[in-house]
Amino acid sequence: RGKARLRIAFIKCFFFSRMTNGGKSTLSQSLHQQIPNSCVIAQDSYFKVEVFLSRKSCQVLDALHMDTMMSDVDSWRRDPVQFLRQRSLKPSDEQLFVLIVEGFLIFNYRPLNLLFDKRYFMEIPYDVCKRRRSLRVYTPPDPPGYFDGHVWPMYLKNRIEMEDSTPGIVFLDGQKPKEELLSGVRDDVFKEIERLRGKLQPTI
Repeated sequence: RGKARLRIAFIKCFFFSRMTNGGKSTLSQSLHQQIPNSCVIAQDSYFKVEVFLSRKSCQVLDALHMDTMMSDVDSWRRDPVQFLRQRSLKPSDEQLFVLIVEGFLIFNYRPLNLLFDKRYFMEIPYDVCKRRRSLRVYTPPDPPGYFDGHVWPMYLKNRIEMEDSTPGIVFLDGQKPKEELLSGVRDDVFKEIERLRGKLQPTI
């Protein structure tokens, strides 16, 4: 029996998904809760511990175990049912599976970016991003001037690279109410799910 698979990408202009009211992780998890046979892979889970703790160039792909992340994505592609079960998620009988990938550099890593069926980029302005980050307590803490001297410049650099290489991104206003953002993305994704369901209908 064939299985249909839909891969969705979420990204925001923040560096860490743990930033207050960032939106990306919240939106991804909310969508996951409303879509049967879905799961989330978060890029933040693949940080190299020594890089994260030292605060050395965390906004680059070399700071991440991208090989491990790709291995997990490939595991889902090979057997989504087993992948869900390994994460204590119960697959339904429907033969359609949705993978939601979220992170800050997922569109800058070509082998991963080529796999996505839908792409969303959540953005907020500089002043909002800086304020939200300043409200967070990190261990270790950000050095003085870290946001202006490193985080924001690297975000701008990575975004230019992303826009030059990735067409078809849907940009989302991260300052909008979360329910409004969820509703718009959910409706868009469900349309694609219905299209894939039509492909799964048996032919006589």
